[in-house]
Parts: sequence; structure tokens; C-alpha cells
Amino acid sequence: METTNSIYGAKLPELEAVMNELVDEINAAAQTVKAKTGMNPVEHLKYRIKTEESMREKCRRKGLPETAESALQTIRDAIGLRVVCPFLDDVYAIRDHLAASAQLEIVNEKDYIRSVKPNGYRSLHLIVKKRGYYAEIQLRTISMDTWAALEHQIRYKKNVGDSALIFEELKRCADELAATDVSMQILRAVLNEEGE
Repeated sequence: METTNSIYGAKLPELEAVMNELVDEINAAAQTVKAKTGMNPVEHLKYRIKTEESMREKCRRKGLPETAESALQTIRDAIGLRVVCPFLDDVYAIRDHLAASAQLEIVNEKDYIRSVKPNGYRSLHLIVKKRGYYAEIQLRTISMDTWAALEHQIRYKKNVGDSALIFEELKRCADELAATDVSMQILRAVLNEEGE
């Protein structure tokens, strides 16, 4: 992609560098937690820079000019990272490590795990700032990630019949998966106590 025509201007290489630094920060957090607990708190990590087309569309949707200023300062998810953790405690352990880091600042936090969205969506969203650039970091469990992926497919299906029934079933599935997360967390705690 040619940076002169990019909505990111000449900032794309810097965006990529900041994204890679955030990946390193999350990997360092995972290693720190693993050294303490013996278990890796990150199942997998995905990251991206929002595509040119997607960023321009988001600017239009929000009534913003399609400029680097809009893309990098007003809209705060040009860089996106998704951290999928095995257990609920891992989500907060990674969050706490990031909050303690001198390398970045958490400028906004939305905890949809403790304050679940009406449709059942659960995740911890952080907007962080590093070297003048913003990034969105989503932290969730494997169960939350599975539900979100399936919900996304269902939501964009055309010609859906009884949408109230679908909404109700999605919420029920989200609640069942959340109960599974709690049960797995309890099992982990019991096993850790027995192993001491």
C-alpha cells in the first residue's frame, strides 16, 4: 500500500512499529504470569492495522473527514489486538500488567465481562496510548471469543426470520458459556490448591 495516498499518511510504518511493540508487551505480560503460575495466560493473540477501506468507511459513518487526524486521533482503533485467554483470571492478569506498564497508558476501559451487553457479549476493551498512537485491545476468554465469532456470523446472515427468538437464544448461549467460564475458573483454583 502506498503511504502517500493512505488515510494514515506517512504514519503507516510507525503504526506497524507501535503494534509490534504492543504485541511484545502482551507477550512479556504472558511470560511474567506464566513464570508465577506455570500456565500460559494467553491462548492466542491476533492483531491488525485497520485496512484503508475499513478506516475510510468508519470515518464516513461517523461523519468525519477522511484524514490522518481522524484515523489516528479521533478514531482510536487503527491498531487492534485481540487477546484470548484460557481463564477469566488471565484476562485481568494481562490487563493489570498492561496497566502497570510505563510503556503505555490506558485511556479508556470498558468491562463488558462485569457489565454484560444486553445481547450477551462479554469482553474487556482497553483503549491504550503508546508513543502518541491509540490502539484497542480486547481481552476475552476462549468461550467469549467462540460466542462472539458465532454471533458475528449469525448477525450478518440475510433473511433472518424470528429475530426475537434468535436474540433470546444468543443471550442464553452467552450466559451458558459464561457459567462454563466460572466453573472452569473454580476447577483451576481447586487444582492449584491441591498442587501446593
